[in-house]
Amino acid sequence: MMEKRRVTSQEVAKRAGVSRTTVSFVLNDVPGSNISAETRRRVLRAAEELGYVPNAAARSLVSGQTLTIGLIISHAEHLQVDAFIPQLLYSISYTSHQHGYRVLLETVEDVSKPDAYLELVRGQRIDGLMVLNMRSDDSQLPELIRRNFPVVLLGFREWPGLKSKTFSVETDGTEAGSRATTHLIALGHTRIAHITFSPENYYATQDRRRGYRKALEAAGLNYDPALVKLGNYSAASGYEAMKELLQRKPYPTALFAGNDTIALGAMAAIHQHGLRIPEDIAVVGYDDIPTAPYMVPPLTSVQVAPLQQGRIAVEMLSGLMSGKPPAQNHIRLETPLVIRESCGAKLEAKTASKPLQR
Repeated sequence: MMEKRRVTSQEVAKRAGVSRTTVSFVLNDVPGSNISAETRRRVLRAAEELGYVPNAAARSLVSGQTLTIGLIISHAEHLQVDAFIPQLLYSISYTSHQHGYRVLLETVEDVSKPDAYLELVRGQRIDGLMVLNMRSDDSQLPELIRRNFPVVLLGFREWPGLKSKTFSVETDGTEAGSRATTHLIALGHTRIAHITFSPENYYATQDRRRGYRKALEAAGLNYDPALVKLGNYSAASGYEAMKELLQRKPYPTALFAGNDTIALGAMAAIHQHGLRIPEDIAVVGYDDIPTAPYMVPPLTSVQVAPLQQGRIAVEMLSGLMSGKPPAQNHIRLETPLVIRESCGAKLEAKTASKPLQR
């Protein structure tokens, strides 16, 4: 079967009764071109009728942009083992292509290296950056924002002194962590463990642990550092951390896991130890990944909408790169807690007023 021939800008120009230059200016939205609204409508209508798809290289020449977005993830291992990342990448890639941009994925392992981000910007010829999982020891990214390079942060709000320059799409990890822990407290748990999803120098990890501690203190419960373990992105790290928690009695009766990948490993350790979920140890995760309903038992989890996060972030960055900043610098998405069997709430409902076996 023969491949369908690409419609040219010359054909669009002929249909609209204008020059190719006018077509180029209209379709690339070139500022200061002084093209009338009627001419613009004719060009857009002709392009739509003919099914014209702009050539990326030509658009780049006209606009002076590379038409490439950089997506920065600060730790390569996160890509390999975290189940949240693929959903976010899908959304970012899909929405970027809709806006006519390519996506360049990079990891920056050493954020303390001088010009870590600036080298990437200069060397890879990108028009803007999206950054996931900012670290508290990152001094280079704020400098890039200070220089007015288009940057959108995923999962973090702002640096002190850069409020008006920072653009972000976020969820409130502190509030969500507090809600997840409060849910376990409401089910009668007083000895609740927490396993982070990453080392403690990541802002998202700090926020979720802060929420966990805030809920305990609000309920009059002591914060016990022995019940807090550090994970390292992978299910294997969640498994090892849970094994450590089960090395001494009394066992925790509940766990708030820093994300669902960590929860998956922790649940395997609990089962291997001969304990039941949720009868012996209730579990709540974070992210509500697609496999959460199919874990054994189905996992209660904080929902963070990665598809929506990715779409909004690309749209925000697209506006910044074209000189049209969004109306809101910061967009915060809701994080509902999705209740399933792993926390014991549904079991408790089935057994009416009977206490959980622990």
